[in-house]
Amino acid sequence: MNLPALHAGMLERIVAAIPGDDRIEALLAGGSMVHGGFDEQSDLDLLVVAHADAHAALLADSRVFAAQFGELLTAFTGQHVGEPRLLICLYGPPLLHVDLKFITPDDLDELFERPVVVWARHGEAITNRVARAKVQPAQTRDAQWYEERIWLWLHYAATKLLRGELFEAVSSLDFIRLMVLGPMLQRNAGVRQRDVRRLEEDVPQAHEKLVPTMPPYNDAAIAEALRRSAALYVELRQADPPPSPIAGMPGLLLEYIGR
Repeated sequence: MNLPALHAGMLERIVAAIPGDDRIEALLAGGSMVHGGFDEQSDLDLLVVAHADAHAALLADSRVFAAQFGELLTAFTGQHVGEPRLLICLYGPPLLHVDLKFITPDDLDELFERPVVVWARHGEAITNRVARAKVQPAQTRDAQWYEERIWLWLHYAATKLLRGELFEAVSSLDFIRLMVLGPMLQRNAGVRQRDVRRLEEDVPQAHEKLVPTMPPYNDAAIAEALRRSAALYVELRQADPPPSPIAGMPGLLLEYIGR
């Protein structure tokens, strides 16, 4: 694929450097390079396939490894998303986000997406292994998953509002939009559920649906956004009703907000 010059230049530097590192078996690419929509704002999602006996040492040396490809401004591991094998890097100037995930060949047997082989020391073997991999996308949240969480999360936001913690209440509404309302809009539109990423592009009506759930720093506005969030959820769940709706909702929540 034709990458923007900044991304292409970074990828070229990585591909030029890694053949000299005997610890590395292959370099693969995922994310937008697999799913499409790659543009100048995209980050590079790369899988560095290391020999099993060299993986731990390479992971421990990951920042030094990453620094050879350009001016590395900052980098940190992905423990916060449950992925310690991931090094999240920011290069620049100009600024470029690159994710380097260090895996072993055995990790290629099961993947959440089928990556593109960018470089391989033994090309045919890696290409065949990637082609044979069992691809299991991240688990799609079902209707009951949303139903069991939305009311507690909305109640939490309401408690913060009533206590006067308006920043926390606004943050909670952002979280609900990210975890429930955005993905449900995507689900109902028949597109891949990925929080609120590319929502404007994938779901044209997202603007009119979600903007009323985004309040300014004002207690009355936050209370109204809570009500609108609950109403939007009830509207969206009609397309795929949960088998076991939570009793009393949304009435109990609206009563609590209005007390």
